[in-house]
Amino acid sequence: MLVARHRLMGLAAASVLTAGALTAVVPATAQAGTAVPSGPDTQQHAFAAAAAKYRIPAEVLLAVAYQESAWDAHLGQMSTSGGYGPMHLTDVTPASLAGGPAGAVGRADLAAMSKDPSLHTLQAAAKLTGLSPARLRDDPAANIEGGAALLASYQQTVTGGRPSDAGQWYGAVARYSGSSQKRGATAFADRVYATIRTGAARTTLDGQRVSMSADRKVRLATGQLSTLSLTGVAASAATECPPEVSCTFVPAASSNGQVSNRPDNGIRIDTIVIHDTESSYEAAISTFQNPGGGAAHYVMRSSDGAVTQMVPTKDIAFHAGNYSTNLHSIGIEHEGYAAHGGTWYTEAQYEATASLVRYLSDRFGIPLDREHIIGHDNVAGPNSSLVAGMHWDPGTSWDWEHFMNLLGSPVAGERGVGPVGSAVTITPGFTENQQTVQICPGDDPTGATPACTGQQQSSNFVFLRTAPGDTAPLFGDQAIHKGGAGTDRISDWGSTAQAGQQFVVADVDGDWTAIWYSGAKVWFYNPGGVNTTPAYGVTLVSAAGAASVAVYGSSYPDRAEYPAGLSPSTQAPISYYTVPAGQAYVATRPPANTDDYFTSGAVVTGAKQMYTIQYNHRVALVYSADVTASGS
Repeated sequence: MLVARHRLMGLAAASVLTAGALTAVVPATAQAGTAVPSGPDTQQHAFAAAAAKYRIPAEVLLAVAYQESAWDAHLGQMSTSGGYGPMHLTDVTPASLAGGPAGAVGRADLAAMSKDPSLHTLQAAAKLTGLSPARLRDDPAANIEGGAALLASYQQTVTGGRPSDAGQWYGAVARYSGSSQKRGATAFADRVYATIRTGAARTTLDGQRVSMSADRKVRLATGQLSTLSLTGVAASAATECPPEVSCTFVPAASSNGQVSNRPDNGIRIDTIVIHDTESSYEAAISTFQNPGGGAAHYVMRSSDGAVTQMVPTKDIAFHAGNYSTNLHSIGIEHEGYAAHGGTWYTEAQYEATASLVRYLSDRFGIPLDREHIIGHDNVAGPNSSLVAGMHWDPGTSWDWEHFMNLLGSPVAGERGVGPVGSAVTITPGFTENQQTVQICPGDDPTGATPACTGQQQSSNFVFLRTAPGDTAPLFGDQAIHKGGAGTDRISDWGSTAQAGQQFVVADVDGDWTAIWYSGAKVWFYNPGGVNTTPAYGVTLVSAAGAASVAVYGSSYPDRAEYPAGLSPSTQAPISYYTVPAGQAYVATRPPANTDDYFTSGAVVTGAKQMYTIQYNHRVALVYSADVTASGS
C-alpha cells in the first residue's frame, strides 16, 4: 500500500459496451417461474435455472461466476471494484458507494463515472430482468439471473443467437470481463474456459455447495473477439509476465526506485510482497508515475486480473517501507481497500496473481511458501521509530489459504497441535473464520467512516490474548501500545497471527494454545487444534546464552565494512523487541549475509549473517551468532 491519492475504482477504464448496446433477452417461456429449492444446493439450482431460462450452457454461466467470485455472495458486501454477488454485477454510483470509496469522489470523477457503462452492469441487468437493483445486490439467485441476462445479451450481439455449444460463447465471456483491451478480455475468457476444462467444486461462505464437471473437449471460438471492437496494446520487451496474464508496461518515475541488475550483481531476490493499492487501479498507476514517492513492480486490476508492470524485476522498487526488504523483493499491488469498500478480492485477481507469482518463483528460485510470499503487513519495521506506522495491507480479507492453494503450496494440512516446543502453522480457514473487527476513521483512506463501526467478516487471522480465556485482554504490540492492551481494530496487526505464519508452541491449556510471539507468551482459541497444522522440518532459533537477543528490522553490514566514499546505512536493534532466553522462533529461511546497495552500482556484502524469523505478525532479523538453531 503506497498510494497517497485516492480516486474511485475504475473511472479511467474504457468499456467495450456502448450506449444502447444491451440487447433485450426474451427468456425461454418453459422455464419462466421455475422454483428454486432451499438448502445447501440452492445456489446450484439457481445457476441451473438461470442457465435454462436464458438458454446458456450451464458450464459457461458457472465458470464465469467462478472467475468473478468463486461463487460466493460475500454476504452482500462489495468487491474491490464495486461488484456484488456471485456474478460480480457492478454498481459504482454515489448512492451504492455511500460509506465506501465514494466518500472521496469529486465532481469530475462523478461525471466520468456516469459515462462508463462497465461500472453499471447491475443497472443494465435490472433493465434486462425487471428486478430491482437492491434485489440484484442482495439476493444471490437474483444476482445470478442478472448475470445470466447480461451474458445472454452479449451473446445475442456476438452471434445473433444462443448456441448450446459452450465454446461458441467465447466472445460473450470476453465481453463480460468489462475490459476494453484485447489482452485483458482474452485473459479473462481463457481463465473461464480453463475452469470449464478442469471443473470445480467448493462450499461457499454461506454454506452453498456448488460444483461443475469438467469438459476437456470444449473448443473455443476465439475468432469472435473481432466483433467486440477491443483495443490492442503492443507487447513491450520490458514486460515480464507469464503468457496467460494480460500485461502491459508503464514505467514508474525513476526516483521511485533504483536501477540495478538483480540478481546478476549478487543481490538475491527471495521475497514477493503482496500489497493493496488503497485506490483504484488507474490511480495507483498514475501515482507511481509521480516522482518523489514509491512504486511497486506490478499493479493488478481487480475486475479481470490485468496487470501493469511499472518497474523491471532487475531494479529495486520502493514499495515495502523497508529498504532491506525492497533490496531483495518484488512488490505486487492489488486494486483494493484493506478496510472499507473493497471487502473481497475477485477470483480473477487471485488466479492472475498466482500465475504471476509462479512465474517469478520459477525465474528467481523463490520458494512458494508463506515465509517468502508475504504481505506488506508482514514486512519488518526497519527501525524503532517506524515500526508502529508500518502499513497493514492487504489486510484481513486477503485469503492466504486459498491463494497458497492456487500456488500449489497449501499451508493447511491435517489440523492439530503438537507438544510444547514444536512448531505449528496458523490455519484458521477463511470463509468459516468469522471475526469481528472495528473499522475506524483512520483505517479508511477515503474519509467516509465517521465513527468506529464493528463488522463481522471472513478473516485470515486469529486474535491473540494475554491469558487463556476470551475475556483476557488482547496482546498489545510493544511498539504500538507501549505496554497497554491490544484492540480489535482492523489495523491493529499486533494482536493477530495470520494464516500461514509459523510459531513455536509455548503452552496448552484446554481449548487454548500459547505460542512465543513478540517476546511474550500469547494465547489463542484452538479447540482440538482446529486453527493450526503441525509444522515439520522447520528451523527453530533461540538465544544462545542466558541473555536476551537483540532484534533488528534491517540487515546492513557493519559500518567498518563499507568502503571509503560510501555512506554506511544505520544498523541498530529495535528498542521494543528482544528474543528472551528460553523462547524459540521459527526461522523463515537460512541465514544470509548482510548487504547494501548504492545507485552507483556498488554492492557491499558484510561478513555477518542474519536469520529472518517469524517474530510477531511481522518478520524480524537476528544475528546468527547470537542464536542457537535446531530442527523441528
